[in-house]
Amino acid sequence: MASAPTPTIERTERPLDDEQVEPERSWVTIVWNDPVNLMSYVTHVFQKLFGYSREKATKLMLDVHNKGKAVVSAGSREQMEHDVARLHAAGLWATLQQD
Repeated sequence: MASAPTPTIERTERPLDDEQVEPERSWVTIVWNDPVNLMSYVTHVFQKLFGYSREKATKLMLDVHNKGKAVVSAGSREQMEHDVARLHAAGLWATLQQD
């Protein structure tokens, strides 16, 4: 039985067609202000879901309250989709977007 020929692999110094390969851009989770949740509850959720200190959770909550939104986490799209789902389960209005 004859063996199949071994393919040769050529080494290139740059991507074919001179295409630039960009690293994957990160994603962020944004919590939006709403008229329903108490500020103390939002602070509590940030502490429980993300492990933030009371000070950091309070700062983020105040950004949501005063600025209308706050970025609460950053990472891969899959991680941010998970964070958004957890925030929705806690009753907060959250979205993700590419940074």
